[in-house]
Amino acid sequence: MSTAKSASYDYLIKLLLIGDSGVGKSCLLLRFSDDSFTPSFITTIGIDFKIRTIELDGKRIKLQIWDTAGQERFRTITTAYYRGAMGILLVYDVTDERSFGNVRNWFSNIEQHANEGVNKILIGNKCDMEDKRVVKKEQGEALAKELGIQFMETSAKANIGVEEAFFDLARDIKKRLIDTQQTQQPRQREEVHLDNNAGSSTKSNTTCCQ
Repeated sequence: MSTAKSASYDYLIKLLLIGDSGVGKSCLLLRFSDDSFTPSFITTIGIDFKIRTIELDGKRIKLQIWDTAGQERFRTITTAYYRGAMGILLVYDVTDERSFGNVRNWFSNIEQHANEGVNKILIGNKCDMEDKRVVKKEQGEALAKELGIQFMETSAKANIGVEEAFFDLARDIKKRLIDTQQTQQPRQREEVHLDNNAGSSTKSNTTCCQ
C-alpha cells in the first residue's frame, strides 16, 4: 500500500447490495452515501456504485458499495461482482411478500458465486410503512437465523437502521481481515524459522564434512 493510500484509509472494503427490483437497494445506498432520499423509483441498469469513508474503532475504512439491478435480465452481469465482494447486504421489502420469498434464491446465488466466508446481512427495508407491512419482523429474524446470518430492519426514507446496517457489516469484515492477518503471520514466521534452521543445518553439515 502506498503512502498516499495509507494516509487516506486503513482498509478498503467492497460491499454488494442484492435483492429483488424495487426493494429499495438504491435508496439505502443513497441514504448511506449522501444522507438523502428520493421517492422517485429509478431502476438500476446493470450496476452502480458509491464510495464513503467511515471511522470505525479508530480506523479509516473506505467502503466501495455496489448496487446491483434486481431484474433477471441483468443477472449475468451482476453475478460477476459477487466474487469481489467482501460483504453482501441481501435486501427485501417488508411490504412485498414475494421479495421476502425470493431471499433464499438470492442466498443461493451468494453461495454459488461469492467467495467463501463472505460476510452477509439480511435487510428488511421500508420498516416505516407499518400500515402496508406483510412480512413480520419475527419472520425476518427466523429466516436470518436459518441462513446463519445477521438481520436488521431499515427504512431509507425515515433513516432507520441504515447506518447501523452498513457499520455492523463493515465491523465484522474488519474483524475477519484482522483475524486472517493474525493467523497468516505466525505461519509466515514459522516458515522463516524453519528456513533458518535448514540453513543452519546445511552449514553445520558442511563444517562437519570439512
